[in-house]
Amino acid sequence: MIVSRGIRKSFGTKEVLRGVDLEIPTEQSLVIIGQSGCGKSVFLKHLVGLLDPDAGEILVDGERISNAKRMDAYRIRMKFGVLFQSAALFDSMSVSENISLGLIEHTKMTRGEMDKRVAECLEMVSLSGTQRLFPAELSGGMRKRVGLARAIALKPQYILYDEPTTGLDPITAESINDLIIELNRELKVTSVTVTHDMVSAFKIADRIVMLHLGQVIFSGTVADVINSEVEMVRRFISGESEDKAVVTHY
Repeated sequence: MIVSRGIRKSFGTKEVLRGVDLEIPTEQSLVIIGQSGCGKSVFLKHLVGLLDPDAGEILVDGERISNAKRMDAYRIRMKFGVLFQSAALFDSMSVSENISLGLIEHTKMTRGEMDKRVAECLEMVSLSGTQRLFPAELSGGMRKRVGLARAIALKPQYILYDEPTTGLDPITAESINDLIIELNRELKVTSVTVTHDMVSAFKIADRIVMLHLGQVIFSGTVADVINSEVEMVRRFISGESEDKAVVTHY
């Protein structure tokens, strides 16, 4: 389980997170929604220890990753795989080399063992045989899949997805959603997804939380979201202007 207690974070005079309290049980698929600038991606970086909070703490399986000693943070971070919004592949490296990065850095695998693991990961994301291709030769959806193959290469317990369907056509986005669901089921991982895509959110989520002005204002199932009386939630999922929304808590 991941537990967030009272997370606060400011950049200069701008307070981005204002006391985020959240529990993410093992094997749950959690989706975080909210307006741009509400703190979603900043919170995601706190979960994996890429940012430390000004106040509060993040616990991963009972261990504090926030403001942890460097070696402790590295060790806990090994439990995570991350799919970045742009896939964040290295253009000068082949698909195989991109996926192998973590294996080279954090394991003592032989070259043959790494090649086998790369092949396994590519098979899981339906890209078998693409090891020698380079990112420039891949479509947007294929790059996301390679990024996901890299995220699962070290067999993480937690996978973080930052806008996994952004920039993809509806058919490709649907295939990424299906892949997220399939990996959650097969690998029995806990997943946390930040997205603006409500089609994706409704499909992959066990639970949806909404951040607004740096705080959690809603938490519930897909059915709870659809039937929510929280005005900000209703406006967000319908795409209406939120300028006059009244924020209430659920």
